[in-house]
Amino acid sequence: MPKLWNETIEEHRRAVRDTVLEVTAALVAEHGLRGVTMSRIAEGTGIGRATLYKYFPDVESIMTAWHERQISGHLQELAALRDRPGSPGERLTAVLEAYARIQHRRRGHDAEIGALLHRGEHIAHAEQHLRGFVGGLIAEGVAAGEVRDDVSPHELAAYCLHALGAAGGLESGAAVRRLVQVTLDGLRPAPA
Repeated sequence: MPKLWNETIEEHRRAVRDTVLEVTAALVAEHGLRGVTMSRIAEGTGIGRATLYKYFPDVESIMTAWHERQISGHLQELAALRDRPGSPGERLTAVLEAYARIQHRRRGHDAEIGALLHRGEHIAHAEQHLRGFVGGLIAEGVAAGEVRDDVSPHELAAYCLHALGAAGGLESGAAVRRLVQVTLDGLRPAPA
């Protein structure tokens, strides 16, 4: 097969997959996880059920794929903030603020959907990756004298991520900003 033909087929498959993920997420948000069937997804995407089953075996696998894509996007967003110009403290602040906003956007998600999506290998891998790069930023901050050095960067990264996970239960953006500030205050070196 010509290369162009293969690229076109892959683009088509990617487009179908993306459409299935978006339609499913919208249907689940509207009807709840139990209110969505493969037939309803096929109808919403405009493809046949047989075609849908070639891509995914069930609604749960579609939601898991959607969530993996969401997490990947969040990690890319955070990595871009980590890699931008600025002092380690400025970049750490930007990453932690963005992470808290991401957590806050999860507020009000259905518990059943949360239980489905927040289990599995993709979550453990993403959390490990996130702890590693936040820990790396903290280590840079320690070296620059912007972050306390009496606690290991690994422990401080765990502290930050656990503390900012609470942003998902906060009512307002102002409360999220206060939580970020309290978390950052816990990272500051003790006055000499």
